[in-house]
Amino acid sequence: MTNKSEGSRTGKGAGKGGGGKGRAAPGGRSARVRVKTAKKRSLSSALWLERQLNDPYVAEAKRRGYRSRAAFKLLQLDDRFRFLKPGGRVVDLGAAPGGWTQVAVERVSPAGKPAGKVVAIDILDMTPLPGAAVLKGDFLAADAPARIRAALDGPADVVLSDMAAPTTGHAGTDHLRIMALAETAYAFAVEVLAPGGSFVAKVFQGGAERELLAQLKRDFAEVKHVKPEASRAESAEVYVVALGFRGGAR
Repeated sequence: MTNKSEGSRTGKGAGKGGGGKGRAAPGGRSARVRVKTAKKRSLSSALWLERQLNDPYVAEAKRRGYRSRAAFKLLQLDDRFRFLKPGGRVVDLGAAPGGWTQVAVERVSPAGKPAGKVVAIDILDMTPLPGAAVLKGDFLAADAPARIRAALDGPADVVLSDMAAPTTGHAGTDHLRIMALAETAYAFAVEVLAPGGSFVAKVFQGGAERELLAQLKRDFAEVKHVKPEASRAESAEVYVVALGFRGGAR
C-alpha cells in the first residue's frame, strides 16, 4: 500500500493554499522542454523529467498551490458527478502528499456555506493541511474505522482512494496490485460510509476489475467507469465512481 504515485514523484512543494474553484483545465501553451540524459540520469529518468516539465497540469498545480497534479483528476470527477457537497464528511485514503485532500476541503467547506469535515490517512508522513484532520497510520488497522469516524464526528459521505502500488513494468502484475488496493479500500469504505454515500477509487483496465464492479453495482444505485482528462493518455488508469450507497454505517 502506498500513496498517490504522481504526488510522490513530483514532490510536496507545490506551494501553500488552494484556489482553483470551478472547472479544472489548464490553459495556454509554452515551448516544449527537452531533457538530455546525463552521467547520473538514466533514459527513463530523463523521459519522466521531460514529461513533468511539459505537463500543463504540473505547471497549473504549482500555480494554484496544489500538492500534486492528481488534484485535477478529482476536480474533474467532481465537476461531473458532484459527490463533494458543502458540509459533507470525506475520507481520503493513502492521502499523501495531499492533492486530493486539498480539493476535498475546498469543495466541502466553500466560503459562506456550512463547513464539512475531511480526514486524510496515510502510512507516510503528510504535511498538515488547514481544514483537514491528518492521521498517520494504516487504514486497514483494526482501530482505523473508529479513529476516522471519531475525527469525522460520524459516518463518511465520501470515501476516496487514489492509491497506486509501485509499478513493476509488467501490465498484468500492476493491474492485480492496484485492484487489490481498490478492493481493500472498498472493504474499508463499507465500514464507514453513510447511507447514500459515494466511493471513488483508481483502478487499472485489465479484467480483474470486473469482480469489484459487480459488487459495487449491487451495493450502489449508480456506478460509472471514468478516465478524467487529467489522466495521462498512455496510462491504463481509470476511476470507478459509485454513488448512492445502499448499505450504511450508523
